Amino acid sequence: MGYLTVNGKKEKIPPFPHHKEHFYQCKKYFEPENMFSYSAINRFCIFRQGIKGIINKCTVPRVVLLDPTNKCNIRCKGCWAEDYSKGDDLSFEELDGLFAQFKKLSIEYVYMSGGEPLLRKDDILKLAKKYKRIFVGIYTNGLLIDEEFADRVAELGNIGLFISIEGSREETDYRRGEGTYDKVLKAMELLKKRNVAFMISACYHAKNYINVTSDEFIDDMRRRGAWMAWYFTYIPVGKNADTSLICDPSQRAYAKERLEAYSKKHDFHFIDFWNSGHISCGCVAGAKGFIHINARGDVEPCAFCHYSDSNIKEKTLVEALRSPFFRKFRSMQPFTDNPLRACPILDVPGALVEAVEEGKAHSTHYADPETAKELTDKTKAAAEAWEPVAETFKQDIDKSKIKIFNTIKKSYKRLLWIQERRRPEDL
Repeated sequence: MGYLTVNGKKEKIPPFPHHKEHFYQCKKYFEPENMFSYSAINRFCIFRQGIKGIINKCTVPRVVLLDPTNKCNIRCKGCWAEDYSKGDDLSFEELDGLFAQFKKLSIEYVYMSGGEPLLRKDDILKLAKKYKRIFVGIYTNGLLIDEEFADRVAELGNIGLFISIEGSREETDYRRGEGTYDKVLKAMELLKKRNVAFMISACYHAKNYINVTSDEFIDDMRRRGAWMAWYFTYIPVGKNADTSLICDPSQRAYAKERLEAYSKKHDFHFIDFWNSGHISCGCVAGAKGFIHINARGDVEPCAFCHYSDSNIKEKTLVEALRSPFFRKFRSMQPFTDNPLRACPILDVPGALVEAVEEGKAHSTHYADPETAKELTDKTKAAAEAWEPVAETFKQDIDKSKIKIFNTIKKSYKRLLWIQERRRPEDL
């Protein structure tokens, strides 16, 4: 039986699959004490999925992010879904077929985004009930969480909610529309009353990074029932993306240090991929740990990397994972030896261009496709400015974490060699 300390109270964690158990596993994944504790995550799933990968000659992701729809009930400033076609959905039959493939590959964690996934809440509830051994995490704006849905979430147990919020009422309503903040707090209240733990999901950028990382904001979210938090930095995806929202090095460093200090003081866990490469073992995209399937069926390395050479309406998931683009992407990971420069979009833009061009992938961005070079031209300056700062931070990382990072890196390369039948020199 596992335990988590939440707001100073030791909470007993229900057995898998359960939303609280998922948060417990997240904490273990992002705070590995040694290689054994890392290998033991999710009931030693690394070995089960490793065997599935050997059998299928591909790497099997730990998590799949799936968009059941691109439709949304609000229009957030800076969100690429605003550019997307509003007519794309994966049918229930297509979703059901994917879940059957996930089950066969021992993929136990499926996240959903969009658009707003709760526009398909009835289908999601059906899937969660049918596939009880799969945890379903939902990134949601929270506006469609009502009493009936909250009751069903509490009853099923294997659904987790990651609720988006931008900081204060002013900042949230600025990006998401007037009145959104109060509606989000109401959704949190409904979940807390039913003892449903949830995470918050916050995007920090040049205009809100101070508020959204403040003690006052995080304290308030914890009081309202949040057990953990996802923090995403702003990525300028789409030709019309506002590049002024990209954090400069001082802003990114501020967010990193504030979240780490709060986590240490209060034992509250944050997942911030861009600043936590040293504890997530670098970039996890491309099926190293994570993939994204959009509402059109395109299989992408991650939700921010809108490039693909495969579609699940034309290929099985295994065939997509074996594709030239994914093989090229995985062969380049980690993209640097500094885990604080993990992202091929924001930190090592040249790597993304190489992977897309040599893997012969195409843009999957709906309204206004952009080449990998066009995207990374917008992030190149930020990457160059961050590099010396990241090198300084690297010197302060606990040596044991660097040792785990390097050990996992070597183990991953060996596993890739076995699973994909490659020669070590090719990696």
